[in-house]
Amino acid sequence: MATKAAHLELVLNLTTEAFLAALRRFCARRGYPLNIYCDNATNFVGASKELRRLFNSQQHRQQVATQCTRDGITFHFIPPRSPSFGGLWKACVKATKHILNRVTIDVLLSQEEMTTTVAQIEACLNSRPLTPLSNDPDDLEALTPGYFLIGAPLQAIPEPDLTSLSLNRLSRWQQMQRVVQSFWSRWYKEYLPTLQKIQEWPGEHPNLSVEDMVLVQEDNLPHTKWPIARVVKTIVGDDNCVRVADVMLGDNKIYRRTIRNMCPLPQSDSKPTDIMEECQPANRNARMSKNN
Repeated sequence: MATKAAHLELVLNLTTEAFLAALRRFCARRGYPLNIYCDNATNFVGASKELRRLFNSQQHRQQVATQCTRDGITFHFIPPRSPSFGGLWKACVKATKHILNRVTIDVLLSQEEMTTTVAQIEACLNSRPLTPLSNDPDDLEALTPGYFLIGAPLQAIPEPDLTSLSLNRLSRWQQMQRVVQSFWSRWYKEYLPTLQKIQEWPGEHPNLSVEDMVLVQEDNLPHTKWPIARVVKTIVGDDNCVRVADVMLGDNKIYRRTIRNMCPLPQSDSKPTDIMEECQPANRNARMSKNN
């Protein structure tokens, strides 16, 4: 929850044994957690009846609690009918499943192929920039969830663009990579607008300044690649607002871009903006009362 990292596991059935096996795989790769937070059974509204029946089963809960207690893990269920308590992980799951269901609608993957696809999608989610890594103007590295997992940014093996080709022309491996590329293309375009804050009420907001780190919107990028740049010059209009700026990318070349194509990354003294967060009910109620 602190690092915003995502871990995706593929399970073949909705049984207690499959759940514990997925938990074992998680602990083997990430280490044993101190706490596990899970949806309450009544919150599985969009899930199947089997999933609700599984988490409603007292035998399942006792077996999971016994296994977690043996491993030193405290298992927490959020309050019933309170999905906002799980907003952090619900947003991650929703963003993943919403796009994954649409990019796999015309392709049937085997278990091995789906496992590989899910692992690559997990790398896409954990490669998103959160905040600048340092205040050095020559440093174009951004802190990502991948740094907390492997200590370095996550990288993907280069692959040719397959999104424009029909499935009957592709091999099984190429069909799998086409799913990953389609997921990245859709998720990247939906994620970037969330970094550009839209003022709900008229008011002044800070302009871009020199040495700010920004995420530049570019098309046709391979997955896990984020064009990070530093602002080297700002162009101020007649109203003293910055709408165009010169930025330096990783190739040490300077490009001119509008602020519409730039997403400023939060500085060290501000809270990172991330699609994996959801508004708390108090904030939504405050805005509703303000509108009324």
